Amino acid sequence: MLAELAAANAAFAVIKQTIANGKDLMSAGKAVSQLVSAEEDLRSRANKKKNSFWSKVGKQSDLSDIEEFMALEDIKQKRAELEQAMIYYGRAGLHSDWVKFQADARKRRQEEALERKRKKQQMIEVFLITLICVVAGLGFLWFIWFISMAVRQ
Repeated sequence: MLAELAAANAAFAVIKQTIANGKDLMSAGKAVSQLVSAEEDLRSRANKKKNSFWSKVGKQSDLSDIEEFMALEDIKQKRAELEQAMIYYGRAGLHSDWVKFQADARKRRQEEALERKRKKQQMIEVFLITLICVVAGLGFLWFIWFISMAVRQ
């Protein structure tokens, strides 16, 4: 959590410095990307933690919950400032294009995650089918060997 927050703070500092220097907001594109990535990493980490077994049992620390909430609020505030900067210092329509781009990127990342999950499941199925075939083949060979030993006696 601290790494994501530090990355977000560093990225936002670069964005503010770029704007303060009078440069175009687009020249800080990498920093914008890092800010958004840090926010998404923190959100996904919080969602994983929220959906984990131990949080349902009640073993999750209240302190870490507060820290995560405060970190998300801090990033939310920085994001609002970024959106304001896009509106005031960016080209006309930049903010609406940004919102549309984010929605498309979010859908693409979700589709990629589903694809990775599906491929992982497919690999597990192939492994299990292969394992079953090998065990069945070995069982058949053992059965043939057993029958041949019974016939010899």
